[in-house]
Amino acid sequence: MVNKKEIKNNLNKNELQKNFNEKEFEIMKQKALENHIPIIMDDTLEKIKELLNEEKPKHILEIGTAVGYSASCFAKYTEDAVIDTIELDEQRAKEAIENINKIGISKRINIMIGNAVDILPTLENDYYDIVFIDAAKSKYSIFLEEGIRLVKNQGLILADNVLYKGYVMSDYNKHKQRTAVRHLREYIKQVTETPNLETEILDIGDGLAITKVIKKLITNN
Repeated sequence: MVNKKEIKNNLNKNELQKNFNEKEFEIMKQKALENHIPIIMDDTLEKIKELLNEEKPKHILEIGTAVGYSASCFAKYTEDAVIDTIELDEQRAKEAIENINKIGISKRINIMIGNAVDILPTLENDYYDIVFIDAAKSKYSIFLEEGIRLVKNQGLILADNVLYKGYVMSDYNKHKQRTAVRHLREYIKQVTETPNLETEILDIGDGLAITKVIKKLITNN
């Protein structure tokens, strides 16, 4: 089992940034686009970069690795964050492992292969600064429930693609995408109506929900 504290203590900040292979990073991005593999859209990434700079997270959890692009972005735009990321598709996970090895960030990214619904309950409470959701839309509410448990007080849960081609906020009700739209509408309802969650829905990319989790009141003594 990966000892997260040991990984953190062994990280050399300057070495981490120096070892990031920009060329391999761009190759991964272009290959994903050519193969129509969904990755973070550029305007969404710009907002996430701002959040990473503000929050300076040490531990990030990603649900939905795909080929490792977003996890690599988290490593690229943070000084020394360690990223745990979960991927259901074994072949995609293997591709992600190859990519992060080529980019030179394997010490910072831990890929867990399996169903997030099964893996999330095994992870430590209040450990992560940021949870990023970009996986099965039908499971977003489950991921939210686990994310609330897993993030620290004042931590962030980011959910990508929540507006889903504009369908979620429209009167769209066609059979083909109806289930995904219904689940995303339920997710938005949960994050905007739950008292201890502060949420902003941004119309960038395919929709980004930024949720701050308030677990306890902060008082000035």
